[in-house]
Amino acid sequence: MTEEPQRNPNAPTGSDAGQGLWQACVEQLAQDLPEQQFNTWIKPLVAQVAEDFTKVTLLVANRFKLDWIRAQYAGRIAALLEGLYGQPVTLELAIAQRESVIRTYVRPASQQQEPQHSQSSGQTQNHGSAQGSPSGQGQGSSTGSDESSAGVFRNRLNAALTFETLVEGTANRMARSAAMHVAGMPGHLYNPLFIYGGVGLGKTHLVHAVGNRLLQDKPDAKILYIHAEQFVSDVVKAYQRRTFDEFKERYHSLDLLLIDDVQFFANKDRTQEEFFNAFEALLAKKSHIVMTSDTYPKGLANIHERLVSRFDSGLTVAIEPPELEMRVAILINKARAEATEMPEEVAFFVAKNVRSNVRELEGALRKILAYSRFNQKEISIQLAREALRDLLSIQNRQISVENIQKTVADYYKIKVADMYSKKRPASIARPRQIAMYLAKELTQKSLPEIGELFGGRDHTTVLHAVRKISGERQQLTELNQQLHVLEQTLKG
Repeated sequence: MTEEPQRNPNAPTGSDAGQGLWQACVEQLAQDLPEQQFNTWIKPLVAQVAEDFTKVTLLVANRFKLDWIRAQYAGRIAALLEGLYGQPVTLELAIAQRESVIRTYVRPASQQQEPQHSQSSGQTQNHGSAQGSPSGQGQGSSTGSDESSAGVFRNRLNAALTFETLVEGTANRMARSAAMHVAGMPGHLYNPLFIYGGVGLGKTHLVHAVGNRLLQDKPDAKILYIHAEQFVSDVVKAYQRRTFDEFKERYHSLDLLLIDDVQFFANKDRTQEEFFNAFEALLAKKSHIVMTSDTYPKGLANIHERLVSRFDSGLTVAIEPPELEMRVAILINKARAEATEMPEEVAFFVAKNVRSNVRELEGALRKILAYSRFNQKEISIQLAREALRDLLSIQNRQISVENIQKTVADYYKIKVADMYSKKRPASIARPRQIAMYLAKELTQKSLPEIGELFGGRDHTTVLHAVRKISGERQQLTELNQQLHVLEQTLKG
């Protein structure tokens, strides 16, 4: 007979504790889910928690959202609630206006699938909080291009994401300077401005800052922030409804277009054609375009060459992973925004152990804040150790780039010196790319740091290797088996 799970004895009780349980669940989801998914589906939910914690009812806005959340997120939410409470929790969904309840307790969460990118869904919303902060209050809460039904153009800018709230450091100084120049003199130099970098480094924050600064200087400016997926959705709607006059009026009349993650245009020919037309129209009227991507223009896959050449015709700048001092400042500022003071020694402890990007840094902060609130303990290094124990156990493996290089060189029977040489035959270049991929996957080194350890190579070379091996691993069984052996060897 299976022993009944025990409730966390340190967990508070009462109605406030019920909301605390839900808030802890939300903060974990904010860390686990991509920012766009979290802002669209999880953040708007309102929770009603039973006094005995055995049932949580989530109120949603409409039938579509209810069905989608039930199918895609109910299992994960239920599992998180159970993990936090220590006993099974029944999860129900209800349409807020009608109070019609549908039971949706699904387990295990591992059987749920994430929403897929689609040209025709037209349901993705983008609220533009660069770091996925649950407290960000974006202005753009409507869907698609139907948002102006009240006769008011919505710019979708998040007023909280400004140059003043962006922590500056070596990692983003050039990109921030270029963005400020664009905000001060739109339509002149650096048009288009193309900002690229890894996930969670603050690209979205920066483009919102451009829009907010221009809106401050010119309140009548017609500005639109949008995610590339929403542009895809708008193109599909225009084709389906034969409303291209409205589509062109919307996009071709802007003073400033801010568009996130243009890599999502890959393999979407109609979308690329319409974006090219909008791009040309905006540049002709000296409007400004600011774009973000996870890679530099020529590194984009399955994008038409003429569009890539347009992307590369202005200024291209990178945002790098933040250095230690910048990570400490981000943690202290973000904690303050949550009405919490984080001791500097705790911020340094977290910053030393979370190095990859701002989003993971904020995820660690949310874990610490949730752990502190739910267990009613003061924030300290010991509490941070407890809250981040899973992350720290990975860190403590202490896999070094040098060890990766030696292990890979031995496996493929080449010299360790070949890892940082300029030789390019396939027998050497391939193992070198594999070692770069493993260095990114198994260490906390940034792309520039990895590049430096591979003979002073540029970070874009490392990024190319990581993307190439990652993609091929999904398709080539033999490569996947080789990587598995190397990973197990390195992890001991």
